[in-house]
Amino acid sequence: MIKVNLLHSVTERQGGTVTAVERKVGSPGTRLLLLTLAVGFLLFAVIGWDVISTQMAKSDAERRLVEQKQIAAELEVVMKEQRELEQKIQQIDMRIEAIKTLRANQAGPSAVLDAVRERIAMVPGLYLQAIEQTGNEVVIKGNSPSEDSVVQFGRSLEFSNGLFSNLNIETQRQEMVNQSVVPASGAEAPKVNVVDFTIKTAYTPSKAANANDGVSTAAADGGQAKPASAPTQVAQN
Repeated sequence: MIKVNLLHSVTERQGGTVTAVERKVGSPGTRLLLLTLAVGFLLFAVIGWDVISTQMAKSDAERRLVEQKQIAAELEVVMKEQRELEQKIQQIDMRIEAIKTLRANQAGPSAVLDAVRERIAMVPGLYLQAIEQTGNEVVIKGNSPSEDSVVQFGRSLEFSNGLFSNLNIETQRQEMVNQSVVPASGAEAPKVNVVDFTIKTAYTPSKAANANDGVSTAAADGGQAKPASAPTQVAQN
């Protein structure tokens, strides 16, 4: 009877295979090849990751660049609108200043007339012929039957809390025919003495706010002004 040990045969075959593999791996050429493959794989992996990360960084930089350009464009639009608004505001300010200047120029003669009218109302028997304003200088011309009325009017201008200053009054007497009296037949028309006056004074519009105090004070004193530190100049011709 023939006996065959199958277990021993399999073991021998497996041992032979392992030995053959070890021989191949243990050879210098095979080791060099495996090392080269491993290094090549690692190098490829590193290069691939570097390329991928570079592409990702480039894409992110391009995206940020697009966003920054968009922000810059929006900012430029805002800056342009701001410049336009500043120009409009400047033009409006210039118009406001022009309107203020125009109103001040228009209110100048009116304010002078109002100030003179208030003081004439306190002096009876005073008649105005002309009022001329050149810059800050005002020339008032008129007449009155009484020289005291002219002086009283001049003092009311002088005591105006600085509204009128540097007064110079010139007076001249003359005879005029009294037209209110009808002479008898063949009789000569009666004549009256009239005092013509010319008042030159400086007008300061900025003092207009305090001028009413002077008018009220003069009115309370019955039109009689208090003595001045600088007397009014009166010239008689």
